[in-house]
Amino acid sequence: CTVIFTRMATKDLHKPISILFCNLAFSDLFTSFSGFWISLLFITNPDITIFGSKDMLAPYALYTTSILSTIYNLVSIGIERYLAVAESMRTRFRVTRNHSIAAVLINWVLAFFLGCLPLMGWNCLSMEENLSVLYSPFCVDYLIFIAIPNVVVAFIVPLFTYLRIIIILRKRKLRMKACGQATGTYKSAEIQVARTSIFIWLLALISYAPFFAGVIFDATNHQCHIDLYPGVYIFRNCTAMLITMNCLGNPIIYTLKAKNLGAKLKALKCLSANRVRACAI
Repeated sequence: CTVIFTRMATKDLHKPISILFCNLAFSDLFTSFSGFWISLLFITNPDITIFGSKDMLAPYALYTTSILSTIYNLVSIGIERYLAVAESMRTRFRVTRNHSIAAVLINWVLAFFLGCLPLMGWNCLSMEENLSVLYSPFCVDYLIFIAIPNVVVAFIVPLFTYLRIIIILRKRKLRMKACGQATGTYKSAEIQVARTSIFIWLLALISYAPFFAGVIFDATNHQCHIDLYPGVYIFRNCTAMLITMNCLGNPIIYTLKAKNLGAKLKALKCLSANRVRACAI
């Protein structure tokens, strides 16, 4: 909420990256609320969170939707930062506000569609086969369908975009150095992007890797709920806490750190046409 109010109070909300930041904050807010909803259900009736119930479908679906939206927003921010740097010397291309709004809408539509599939019938309420032990009444094949591709997207796409940004900045720094021009802006921008990308990777690894490990365990497990109680459910609660902590880490990385990063990337866009031609030669 602090991030949302801060962004709305400033006058740069029309910027494409600010729209993505606010949308990321909304996704984190939904994740926190849905996690709080599940916590209340666990406090009032712990059995339904262990053995599964129809009452758990809606909160789990909202929780899944919010997590997917967060992942897609993180990927969108990485792509926007890559386009801002890679295309900064091409005056014909520019990431606009409409591009960011379209990305936000696509992210939410895709997240709602995939997250609400259990509400549309893909659940194991009426059958014991293929039933998830950790996230009952979800089906194991649904969890695999959701977890594997999205974990790959969450790790591979940011890796590609931020590595490409670092490579592009380094190449341009070397070109300017060969032309005898100052390279301090490129060097500082390269360091900032490298630090941000490391923080992103560590946060994503700590937040989502245990959940992915839980899904793999769920798919290979053949024991019943009672045999796994309480250890595996403590692990499940810890994974939920890590995902919620991710909602606290995102504002720190993308809001507090992004101001300096945005200033550096904006400076890269302000290169004059003469310097561009000189470096090209």
